[in-house]
Amino acid sequence: MTTSSSSNSRPAASAWASLPWKTRLSVSVLSKLTDHARRADGTINRRLLSFIDFKSSATPTASVKGVTTSDVTVDPTRQLWFRLFVPDTTSSPSSSSLPVVVFFHGGGFSYLSPASFAYDTVCRKFARKIPAVVVSVNYRLCPEHRYPSQYDDGFDVLTFLDQNDDVLPKNADRSRCFLAGDSAGANVAHHVAVRAAREKDRFRVVKPVGLISIQPFFGGEGRVESEIRLHGAPLVSITRTDWLWKAFLPDGSNRDHEAANVTGPNAVDISGLDYPSTLVFVGGFDPLLDWQKRYYQWLKKSGKEAKIIEYPNSIHAFYVFPELPESNQLLSQVKDFVASV
Repeated sequence: MTTSSSSNSRPAASAWASLPWKTRLSVSVLSKLTDHARRADGTINRRLLSFIDFKSSATPTASVKGVTTSDVTVDPTRQLWFRLFVPDTTSSPSSSSLPVVVFFHGGGFSYLSPASFAYDTVCRKFARKIPAVVVSVNYRLCPEHRYPSQYDDGFDVLTFLDQNDDVLPKNADRSRCFLAGDSAGANVAHHVAVRAAREKDRFRVVKPVGLISIQPFFGGEGRVESEIRLHGAPLVSITRTDWLWKAFLPDGSNRDHEAANVTGPNAVDISGLDYPSTLVFVGGFDPLLDWQKRYYQWLKKSGKEAKIIEYPNSIHAFYVFPELPESNQLLSQVKDFVASV
């Protein structure tokens, strides 16, 4: 497939120019520093990344913007923990039950954590505005911990929530559990959903009823049109995503591995599984757009309930930038989805 970069880059350049200067500056700095942090030998300079990964502390004794937070350890031997976000509504004995959102952050399986400022802010908004009890998972990162470490961590948090009745607030309804994530986190959410459906008999209480997939990170050996057309896009260009897949997938695997190409030649058949109702968000200026649309179409062909919402002028990870009006719009749509399931 051939594409004229000069003609096809104009709409992308126009969309980039229309972003607020604050967003453009943040994305540019993040892109450049993560580029410098990725080494040719497949390792990451985490000291360099620490300069841009601003952290937020948990606030267990004080409500911040209507939400209290605390960090809960699941397995100290692998630093598996989650940040728990509880909206103030839970303090009232008469308040109704709240759904549980188990959230997986983005970052190419390699960067960031629930304590990262952007994700602390996002999950705090989810908790307050849905409202819901949010569990933001600190899964292990690659290349230090490759596939399937991230999926194992996500699934183990689900089982931990199922086996421990006193971890969440009393009005947290674990039978209304939503898996959620953006980018690589949405990839993790999908694979955790598949495993949870396969092993549903292991759960007493926890039941994933919905999946919120925000611009999921999928790929494959072939190049889709959106990757070629948006080859110079920030954050998720082909050069960057190829490096991330190589750092994540098992040695000797290619991008048609079932972890990356969920709709490809090695795809898992989910047609017989009780896979949760899914809402997929995509952006028109995200190079991963066509992979994400294939995912949605594959869910429908597999007989699953799925809906897709496209933001035609949005870049990858647009919703983490609060200065963009689309960020609040997405949040409202997530709220409506949770209420409808």
